[in-house]
Formats: sequence, structure tokens, C-alpha cells
Amino acid sequence: MSAVEDGRLARIALTWLAEPGTRAVHRLVEELGPVAALDLLLDGGAPDRSLRAAVAARSVGGNARAVAEQALARAERLGARLITPDDDEWPVRVAELQRLRLSGADRKVDLETAPPLCFWARGAWPLAQAFDRSVAVVGARAATPYGTHVATELGYGLADRGWAVVSGGAFGIDAAAHRGALTAGGLTVAVLACGLDRPYPVGNTALFDRIAETGLLVSEWMPAAEPLRPRFLIRNRVIAAATRGTVLVEAAARSGATQTLNRALGVGRPGMVVPGPVTSAMSVGAHETLREQPGARLVTGVAHVLEEVGRVGDDLAPPARAPERLRDRLDDEATQVLEALPRRRPLALESIASRAGVALRTAMRKLSMLEELGLVVRRDDGYALAPPAETNRRR
Repeated sequence: MSAVEDGRLARIALTWLAEPGTRAVHRLVEELGPVAALDLLLDGGAPDRSLRAAVAARSVGGNARAVAEQALARAERLGARLITPDDDEWPVRVAELQRLRLSGADRKVDLETAPPLCFWARGAWPLAQAFDRSVAVVGARAATPYGTHVATELGYGLADRGWAVVSGGAFGIDAAAHRGALTAGGLTVAVLACGLDRPYPVGNTALFDRIAETGLLVSEWMPAAEPLRPRFLIRNRVIAAATRGTVLVEAAARSGATQTLNRALGVGRPGMVVPGPVTSAMSVGAHETLREQPGARLVTGVAHVLEEVGRVGDDLAPPARAPERLRDRLDDEATQVLEALPRRRPLALESIASRAGVALRTAMRKLSMLEELGLVVRRDDGYALAPPAETNRRR
């Protein structure tokens, strides 16, 4: 077996012995290389007690290298492939997880946020290319109709503009974003917290098959790995780091989706939040994130998202403006003259000038202009406001 093949097997074995994201394992691989790091761990030389205990416990279940070989064979039958940092399609941005430090972190899942050692992928797209121009859309599983609509629109709009849509394949917001991208005929990537042959939730199996046909299914866990609860939180750091930015659409007070957004901000990616009704429990987490995270930006649609993740000076969202009215074109004196006219009766020129506080010649000139615009009509006994129906036709 070649040194390259040994290294690939070692990375698989290391990910099996210790959960992805383990900083001590990543440091050993950086210092010694994957093969020597694996030998050290198997010889009981892990740098800390908890890692030694994890390796010993996992080793009871089988030989690490044999497990890795079985995983490769299973992936081949599945039509999946292994991707390591030595491959051209490795997404280099995930290396920035090395500097991710979350303030106030005390849980293991918030401390062990090292870059991945390898990925498994199913689908034809090169992984680096898929992630290069991508946006993550995440949110609540128990999404409301409002959240589902927004996520679908975002997924469709981003894909329609040539951006890949990345999410976790869950019910609710994730699935809506994936489906929106698929409807637009665009690229979508589902980053899973289990083996590619055990997609979770099972109810989204048809969706995962569609994604694999036109996009990518991705996981750090080898085929047959179970979707254990902590793995979803471990997975979220990849979604945050591999994409250009993360959009949060609906999140309850305690939500893994807010964790993804916090990790995006932690590695310097744009973190965006779609606001919801203040009466909705599914928007509490989103609103609290906006309050507590100075770097989080409020977005209301694709244009805002593209302004955050696009190139500087490009993809600027147009400012929100109400439809222009004829009155918006008037200068101050014309506005004064128009406001001086009573609603239900005509008024003589002299009275209009007096009420408006302008000279007689000015009033005459402005009334002529207002008449041309259809805002004023001339009558035998003076000037009057044009009927509303006539004014509306001229807008």
C-alpha cells in the first residue's frame, strides 16, 4: 500500500476513534502526519486522558485500520468517495476553523471545533467548487408557513443567481431551502451528521436522492455511522466555515441553527438573520441573536443576502422605497400652493397665494405646473384639487 493510501486510511481511522473536530487529534496530524498520529493513539500515547479513554473504548469495537478499509469498500458500493486535504477538491476555507474560539464556551461541542480530517461525498460536483460560491440557509425544524415560504424563496433566488445553497437536510427550514434551490435548477449541498447511506431524517430520503443526483451529499462520518444527537452540533461548524455566509430563518430560544450562525461569525463569515413576527416562538432565537450579536445583520430577501456575501461594490441591494408619486416631484413652493387648496371647493388665485404665503406671480406659475401634472383643475371661480380618480390615472 502506498504512503498516500496509508494516509487516507489513517484519516478515516482517526475520525472513527475520536469524533470530528477533536483539537488534540488535529494537532497531532498537523505535527506528525496522519499515519504517525494514528500509531501514537493506538499505542496509548494520546496527549490527554479523555482522548486516551475514547480511543481505548472505540478500539474494543474493532481494529481501526480494518474499520477504515471496510468503510472505503462500503463507500465504493454506495457510489461515494473520500476527500482529504491532499485532493484538489478539498475546500480550503474549512482550515479557518483552527482559529475558531467561542467566548464563554464550556461544552465539549463548543470547544472541539477543529477542521475536518476528511469528507465523504456522494454526487458529481467537486466539493471545493460547490462550496466556493455558496450560502448556508438554516433554521427551525418545526418551521411555520412563514419560515418555510421565506426559506424556499431564498433557496430559489440564490440558486437562480448562480449560488449554491447549503443546509443540513433536516425537516423545516433546511428542506425548504434545498427544495427551493432544486426548483430553480440550481446546486444544493446537504451536510449530514451521519453516514451517507443512513440519511437522517428518513422522511427526507427522496429529497436526499434528488440532491445526490444534481448536487452533493457530504459528511465527515463514514458510511453506516449513526445520526447521534451531538453530531448535528459538530456538523454545524462545517456548514458555517465552508460557505460564504449563513442565513438564519426562524429559530426557537434553544436552537442548533443559532449555533451555526455564531460559528459563522466566529470565523469571520457574514451572519444574517431574517426577522419574524414578535409573537412567534419560532423567531425568539433569531431575534435574540440580532440583539446579542453585534456582527449579525438583518436581511429580508435575496438582494440583502447577496449584498453581504458578494464582492465588495457588487451585488448591492436597492434601497427600499415606496412607489414614486407625482407629489414627490414638487418643489417646496409648489407643495405650499397645492396644500393651500381646500378639499371641496375652488379658490381664487389671490386667496391661494395668501394661504400659501407666496407671491401672486409665483402662485400663478406653480398652479400652471400643477394643472399640467393633473393635480389641479381650473374653474370659472378659481382653482380646485383634481378629482382623486383623475389624479390616480396620472401617477
